[in-house]
Amino acid sequence: MSGSRRAGGITKRCECRDEAGKRLGLKCPQLAKKNHGNYQVRQELPAAEDGTRRIFRRTGYDQVKDAQKDLNRIGSLLDLADEDDEEAARRIGDLLMVVMKDREKIPDITETKRRIAAGVLVTSKMTMADLLDEYVELKKKTRKRRTGSGYESHVRVHLRPGLGRFRVDRLTVAHCQAFFDDIVERNEVVLAENRARREQEARCKWGKGGRPPHAEAERLAAEREKLAAMPPYRLITGAATRQRIRATLRGALNLAIRKQLITFNAAQWVELASGKRPKPLMWTAGRVEQWERTGERPSPVMVWTPVQLGRFLDEAERSRLYAFFHLVALRGYRRGEGVGQGWDEVDLDGGFITPSRELIVDNWQVFEDSLKTEESMSTIALDSLNVGVLRAHRARQLAERDSWNRHAAAERAQGKDVADWVDLGKVFVEPDGTWLHPEKVSDEFHRIRIRAGLPPINLRDLRHIAATLVHAGGGDIHAVGKTLRHTTIQLASDTYTELLAEVDRGIAEAAAALVPRARKGAGKVPGEQSGGEVSMQVTCPPCSPDARPNAT
Repeated sequence: MSGSRRAGGITKRCECRDEAGKRLGLKCPQLAKKNHGNYQVRQELPAAEDGTRRIFRRTGYDQVKDAQKDLNRIGSLLDLADEDDEEAARRIGDLLMVVMKDREKIPDITETKRRIAAGVLVTSKMTMADLLDEYVELKKKTRKRRTGSGYESHVRVHLRPGLGRFRVDRLTVAHCQAFFDDIVERNEVVLAENRARREQEARCKWGKGGRPPHAEAERLAAEREKLAAMPPYRLITGAATRQRIRATLRGALNLAIRKQLITFNAAQWVELASGKRPKPLMWTAGRVEQWERTGERPSPVMVWTPVQLGRFLDEAERSRLYAFFHLVALRGYRRGEGVGQGWDEVDLDGGFITPSRELIVDNWQVFEDSLKTEESMSTIALDSLNVGVLRAHRARQLAERDSWNRHAAAERAQGKDVADWVDLGKVFVEPDGTWLHPEKVSDEFHRIRIRAGLPPINLRDLRHIAATLVHAGGGDIHAVGKTLRHTTIQLASDTYTELLAEVDRGIAEAAAALVPRARKGAGKVPGEQSGGEVSMQVTCPPCSPDARPNAT
């Protein structure tokens, strides 16, 4: 089309009308005046697909030079199509008709040229909200249910409110970067509000015992009113979550590229803080003291010492889920794997157990699913303590079943509709035999922890304790990864290297003892024996039958 540009020009237009209300147009006697009316751009465009003639018109220019700039841009866009490329010429005409109708800016020439060369649609008006919704529906069809719900959560909570208003073809790196920067700023606000609430709670407490005097009671009442007006505690959107949100956004934009809506993925170039897994730390005495004083955890992931785990298990023995916590803490089971474990994959005589199914929570609803990876289905060896605990649990479960069935029969005799115990073959179930909701396990875990007076950890952190026990028992990082059924040894190494160093004091002491010293007693370490030998034995209270005679 270059060299044969269609007719176009600039005219002056006013809105003056005659007595009948008809616009005077070029007949207006005031039009010749310098400041009367506005300039109008007129450019003939390539015909539509059905052959209809099309003309681009835009008015409202105060200066002729502004009108000329837009006219030149329109001409440059039309020149992008080769003389014999009628399809490209028509697509440019389609784009300019949309621009005229929606009163949009004249498109960037370089970007339009790239789109035409890539065969990308140049007239799409799809918004990010529509694209994200389409992407989520696609993922829900092709991914596991919980994974699809994760994509849906990212879109509903973060991406749709933050970026949904933008057109897909106009989303820039700057838009994406500002979106993630806003999340960081909101995190700072949440942390400040949480800190202020914690301080206000401290002002609301009367720690001297008995009833406070009248003046103090009035002060406490006023402070509690202030507390009631403050925002509740909220969670921040951490670095790892932000990385996952970006991955969802990047996936959606890749879908747009496949649909030929864009040629560039803006999310790929966003700079974010590292989303590495937080390093687990052990609840040493100093860290417990700091937590009791400030209420803040040294790390998002905290791990009990073997002594603290022993206290927890002692308290948990009263719970019908004692065997669950014992299995998770010593063999590194995940919560969903534990409640989904079937008796058919438990060999108590041989001392083996194989995870095969898991129960997943999705908006409080529970469903059964296969494990994500083949490594997760690896057979695990059971120690004698776990075998004994599971045998006792099986006997208790059968007694529960018989008791429930007797109760159900008695209730039915009185005309009540009570079903017999449901035999689903699961190791851990509700008293009536039905699926055990994973969140109920977490709730029971926290109740036991509070009764035992232990510093806070999450149920999933019991897996980390299992790693320390494997290492303390003589296992290396490979043994840790195999027990926890990680996909790669690198995952175990990245997660546990620092934590396992905290239980390596015996190795450090042995290394120090190898250095001969001239002065008698210099460098002597606890446990040193004649001949320079050092005892390296590590005894973990929950692992020692002598330390916990009632474990089984």
